[in-house]
Amino acid sequence: MSSRRVFLLGGANTAFIGKGHPDFVWKNHPDFGKRENPTLEEHLASAVHAAFEVTGVDPARVDKGYIGNFVAELFCQQGHLGAALAGSHPALAGKPMTRVEAACASGGLALACAIDAIRAGSDTVLVAGVEVQTTVSARDGADYLARASHYRRQRSIDDFTFPALFGRRTKAYRERYGVSEEDIGRAAVKAYGNANKNPLAHMKAKKMDLATASAAGDKNPCFLNNAEYAPYIKMSDCSQVSDGGSALVVVSEAGLRAAGKTYADAIEITGYGHSTASLYEDGDLTQLWTTRSAAEKAYAAAGISARDVQVAEVHDCFTVTELLMVEALGFADAGQGGALLRDGAMDIGGSIPVNTGGGLVGFGHPVGATGVKQAIEIWKQMKGRAGGYQVPSAPKVGVTANMGGDDRTVMVTAYQNLE
Repeated sequence: MSSRRVFLLGGANTAFIGKGHPDFVWKNHPDFGKRENPTLEEHLASAVHAAFEVTGVDPARVDKGYIGNFVAELFCQQGHLGAALAGSHPALAGKPMTRVEAACASGGLALACAIDAIRAGSDTVLVAGVEVQTTVSARDGADYLARASHYRRQRSIDDFTFPALFGRRTKAYRERYGVSEEDIGRAAVKAYGNANKNPLAHMKAKKMDLATASAAGDKNPCFLNNAEYAPYIKMSDCSQVSDGGSALVVVSEAGLRAAGKTYADAIEITGYGHSTASLYEDGDLTQLWTTRSAAEKAYAAAGISARDVQVAEVHDCFTVTELLMVEALGFADAGQGGALLRDGAMDIGGSIPVNTGGGLVGFGHPVGATGVKQAIEIWKQMKGRAGGYQVPSAPKVGVTANMGGDDRTVMVTAYQNLE
């Protein structure tokens, strides 16, 4: 592996919006018919311009760029997004820009490409992610997103394929470890509570209490047609169908100097792990083995262990996934992720804060942007820029875990705060 060091100078997220966000225009919104929601092109340009403003990097210095996106062809009838990234700022014209697709891990894999580019000799690399998913009905959108599963084999599990797949995981996990619905409901309460402190979060204006999150009801229904898995997934257990964009800049030491920055302005990306499992097999439903594999690689590359991590952004596409994630990352033993929630260890002021801005359940999940957003959130926490959801003291070591599909593709990245 190249000895060239890789630094994250920072970045920016747009607001993540969709149904439930006060600014999102839908048929019952007072602005319906008066204005439109931002387009994919607008979200992308906003994030890219803001990233350059936040970092102070001259866009003319960008050597190349990568953009994460999953299914813009279906939601927006737009492919060829490398060229869209080149069109997001005039100074990027003519530069090499590449789209990366790995389902919900598209943003994380775009970051991996940028890290590799720095190690291979580039000095300044732009990473972006974008998705607009509110252009069709929830049912049609669920069909589009089902392309992240093995469509031929798994699509028929339910009209809402991924909620059913993770309902299946929830059932297996609860039965094996005796985990209660309330244990898992705490993940939703934490996600919404953190989102309420985050002005960019999709669910910034929505409240969630433990009673509502712990049992199905009129305000929080189960919605699957699959009778076996329906009792295990409620609306509060699901990540948000969001629109949004994220962009960040990574640099080499030469790129750091060229930007007029010092180590104190950056965080270092000390290692990553990228693991992929067969799309055609399911494996143990109570473990995220691909995530565990990627974490082991990232920890080894960074020279750390799970005990060293002080802040984490993990892929909580569903509430049970957060518990499975913290177990796969080594923060808790199998079946004990809920204990971390009960003890407050994963709270903003806890011993291992997780998803401080709300995660996918609270902050939102514009699929291609999520992995990029996670890295920006770690940078914000390490540099004391998280505002109302800032952890009490700046973390020294952080981790992101971005998952594509049902634990099929995973990117785990380790970061170190520099002074």
